[in-house]
Amino acid sequence: MGAQWKAKPKEAAANARGKIFGRLVKEIMIAARNGADPEMNPKLRLAVHQAKKASMPKDTLERAIKKGAGLSGETVNFERTTYEGFAPHQVPVIVECLTDNINRTVAEIRVLFRKGQMGASGSVTWDFDHVGLIEASSDSDADPELAAIEAGAQDFEASDEGNTLFITELTDLDAVCRALPEQGFTVNSANLGYRPKNPVTSLTDAQLEEVEAFLEAIDGHDDVQNVYVGLAG
Repeated sequence: MGAQWKAKPKEAAANARGKIFGRLVKEIMIAARNGADPEMNPKLRLAVHQAKKASMPKDTLERAIKKGAGLSGETVNFERTTYEGFAPHQVPVIVECLTDNINRTVAEIRVLFRKGQMGASGSVTWDFDHVGLIEASSDSDADPELAAIEAGAQDFEASDEGNTLFITELTDLDAVCRALPEQGFTVNSANLGYRPKNPVTSLTDAQLEEVEAFLEAIDGHDDVQNVYVGLAG
């Protein structure tokens, strides 16, 4: 679980397709502020890649790029904001949001944190490393350790469904994404995120269920983009 929290497969499958696309559209529009050409805009290139992996319709993708780049005559007012604190049993959590109304979002996130503890800025991030996170898969017998070395990743670890999570320096995310295919890996997702330094390991099954319920409620909020949790396993 350690880096980026994800819903269990059954629950993830139950999520509406529109919610997944909604999050991706926001990321595309924010990235497109710096230019509508993915080849000249690394953040947009990563966002577009993830949208295509999620089978986003081409017209939806192009509309999001144009809107974000200001080419459609519409104004994009999304702002990125981060909240931090603790889930039940003092499990550290970082929540990233994209919102068009910060006052509304902070009020609603504060309510969701009542079963945990919302902290001030910096109360939790000190216990995480801010890194690039790349989830990749391979249909061959590609060696993840060799791939990490050759592509310039800092580290790697096993991820869900037999995938590999490559960890990079913040500034190396795009370069490693471009290099991994040459090492036999297909990039499934890539983003800047947080990796816990000291993940919690001593929860009972009942306590873990409480934490999972808390994280599901947070992740279900429309403005939440990513949830990072300091929990091992």
